[in-house]
Amino acid sequence: MNTNKIIGIVLIIVSLFLGYTGINKISESSVSVKLLDLNIDVSDKSGKEEGYIYLGLAVILFGGGIYIVKKGK
Repeated sequence: MNTNKIIGIVLIIVSLFLGYTGINKISESSVSVKLLDLNIDVSDKSGKEEGYIYLGLAVILFGGGIYIVKKGK
């Protein structure tokens, strides 16, 4: 295997981890409570922003990993 392919595969794996972490941060940052027919939504804005940053980095790393793997062929 070529060194570029290994780096590309590592970037893809890291991007999948970052994407999973980002989705978890976004989903954990908002909570809904129903109390006596009253729906209360509480959200952590900074947690959502951090989750979106992780997702953005995941997309960039995934694209870079795919590019490097394809370029090595």
